[in-house]
Amino acid sequence: MALSTIVSQKKQIKRKAPRGFLKRVFKRQKPQLRLEKSGDLLVHLNCLLFVHRLAEESRTNACESKCRVINKEHVLAAAKVILKKSRG
Repeated sequence: MALSTIVSQKKQIKRKAPRGFLKRVFKRQKPQLRLEKSGDLLVHLNCLLFVHRLAEESRTNACESKCRVINKEHVLAAAKVILKKSRG
């Protein structure tokens, strides 16, 4: 294996999920809640996906209003749409 291949594989993992922080927050907020081993990772993934969808929708709102900068109004409108869709 070449050195460049090893370096490129190491660069792919930028940062780990804050598992300890998430577990502490869960215990503090809901001490009776029992999660499986990877439950905190699933919550972290859902948060990342929500932020990604929020950024995409906000960018779409900004483009529709012919604005180059995403404003607070764009984010709030996108949050309403995304939360309404995810309600189920």
